[in-house]
Amino acid sequence: MSETHASDKHRSEHPSPSGLVDAAAPEPSVSTAALPVEVIRSAKRKKTAEARMSNGTLVIRIPGRCTKAEEDELVAHFVDKFERSARRAAIDLEPRARELAARYDLQTPRSIEWVSNQRQRWGSCTPDHGTVRLSDRLAEFPQWVIDYVIVHELAHLDELHHNDRFWSIVARYELAERARGFLIAKAGDQDCSA
Repeated sequence: MSETHASDKHRSEHPSPSGLVDAAAPEPSVSTAALPVEVIRSAKRKKTAEARMSNGTLVIRIPGRCTKAEEDELVAHFVDKFERSARRAAIDLEPRARELAARYDLQTPRSIEWVSNQRQRWGSCTPDHGTVRLSDRLAEFPQWVIDYVIVHELAHLDELHHNDRFWSIVARYELAERARGFLIAKAGDQDCSA
């Protein structure tokens, strides 16, 4: 990565974009609302943009030829990405999955992790490997909703299909119906497969 020199860069300050986190969701345990942003335009940078944290400031490097609209879009993208990462880091999934598995008499997964590539599902399970993956979109939701998705995915370790046996396992979680309704509302459809 080449260094950007003072002669070929332009710095601008951006407030954290509002509206990236659903107002109905509780505040994450890691505060990201006042994430300071510094944008550095570089004549040397032709196509790519990058962001990193530096001394508590999100520093975003963009090509010098970007329009203001492109800059705003990149800032919103990187702020969202870093805020999601902070919310994920605040929730330790492995102990939570162990606790829920013990409480609801479910198998404990071999691994459970956040992923950022699930756009159509809230979570997924690979029973053969004992692995569970949760969409990082869940990190901004209330803990009882995240717990539901964990229980839903852990139930797949005992029953692969969404049949009566599966739903009776999921129903051990007292807030299952409420959480399912919450997720249906967020997804905007009637089939809310975790």
